[in-house]
Amino acid sequence: MKRFIALLSLVFLCSFASAQTRGLPDFTELAEKQGLAVVNISTTQVTRGQSQLMPFPFDENDPAFEFFKRFIPRPPSGATPREFENKSLGSGFIISSDGYILTNAHVVDGADEVTVRLTDKREFKAKTIGADKRTDVALIKIEASGLPAVRLADPAQLKVGEWVVAIGSPFGFDNSVTAGIVSAKGRSLPQENYVPFIQTDVAINPGNSGGPLFNMRGEVVGINSQIYSRSGGYMGVSFAIPIDVAMEVQNQLRTSGKVSRGRLGVVIQEVSKELADSLGLGKPIGAVVNAVEKGGPAEKAGLEPGDVILRFDGKIINNSADLPRMVGSTRPGARSVAQIWRKGATREISITVGEMQEEKLANARPSRGGKPPEQVANRLGLVVSELNAEQKRELKMNSGLLIEDVRSAGVRTDLRPGDIVIAVISKGATTEVKTVDQFNKLLAQFEKGSNVTLLIRRGDMQTFVTIKGLNGN
Repeated sequence: MKRFIALLSLVFLCSFASAQTRGLPDFTELAEKQGLAVVNISTTQVTRGQSQLMPFPFDENDPAFEFFKRFIPRPPSGATPREFENKSLGSGFIISSDGYILTNAHVVDGADEVTVRLTDKREFKAKTIGADKRTDVALIKIEASGLPAVRLADPAQLKVGEWVVAIGSPFGFDNSVTAGIVSAKGRSLPQENYVPFIQTDVAINPGNSGGPLFNMRGEVVGINSQIYSRSGGYMGVSFAIPIDVAMEVQNQLRTSGKVSRGRLGVVIQEVSKELADSLGLGKPIGAVVNAVEKGGPAEKAGLEPGDVILRFDGKIINNSADLPRMVGSTRPGARSVAQIWRKGATREISITVGEMQEEKLANARPSRGGKPPEQVANRLGLVVSELNAEQKRELKMNSGLLIEDVRSAGVRTDLRPGDIVIAVISKGATTEVKTVDQFNKLLAQFEKGSNVTLLIRRGDMQTFVTIKGLNGN
């Protein structure tokens, strides 16, 4: 009986193991067929620098000069700068049989020479057709024909939890295959406004950049671009550029060598629940306009600070990061319609989209004009003062309150000294602040524990800040 039970247990375990094996994906055919279109990319950048010889540490009159000159070579007089070669590795994949290859812009950025090596060991010097740093996509070309090319997928059909495979050259190891699942879609990363990244847990390391991300049908869904890491190596979070975004970029690069993007000339921020409540919105959606560029497309169309853009050309803006992508993909000069929320009602505005130029950064801070008199903090824990004539002239503002100090007062705040309070937002109404007394009276109208939303200016930018949990003073 014991032998029968043991045999039955063994049969059950074998059946379970077989079922588990059948449930796991098989990547062998994908790797064998699609790996042929993946290439290794090596780049060389030549830089000029001074000789690396160690400088002689002793003067000729020093007693140690005669002894050490035998061991430490002296740099030749009038030494000329030397040239040094910096080499780097990356990956790419063939998108057409006549030699067009997609990779990351950072892989070929600044390269004097780009070499492409195929799986059959053939090497080609590549020409960079164009690169777009905003999306980190580059298009290069080698002179060859009859090459194996990848098949492209529709990333919109990609599902979270779906198996995906990366093929590339991590640390120079050609055609390495790693697999994982899609962790999330439409990820927004800092300073990356134009790419709704695909997040995966596929192992990506230096050298994988520019390589393809495949679905289980062997179609490319994205370009592996970057990782989130505190060590410099893979830590379980990696990001890929959706292939539809990349192909749109490469079409422009192939046609004109550059990418043209639309722009509105606005500064926006995310709509939090507290801000939505202050503006009278039913739920936190859209992108709230903090500032409108003078003379820009948005100002000409009538957009104002405090407007919430809910739709652009009929497409819903769920998060503020959606708007730059929608506008950026719009042809400059096109007429678009924006649905906005203003003062408790929706309306539509027609906008002629401008063209994106090089970004300009500003970090101005107002002059204090001398130390202000000591003041007691208000209900928000803020010590504020009215702008003097010099500050108004410098900032080109007619009114506003300068935050001199931020004290606890039992509330949480993201405000800081040097910010300028422009207005108080409550139930969809915007009240401009002009004096300290008026500001304090406005705050007195809020009940204890309320959230207060302020429109502030920080440097050259405007933003909305919500202070949670107003005290009862």
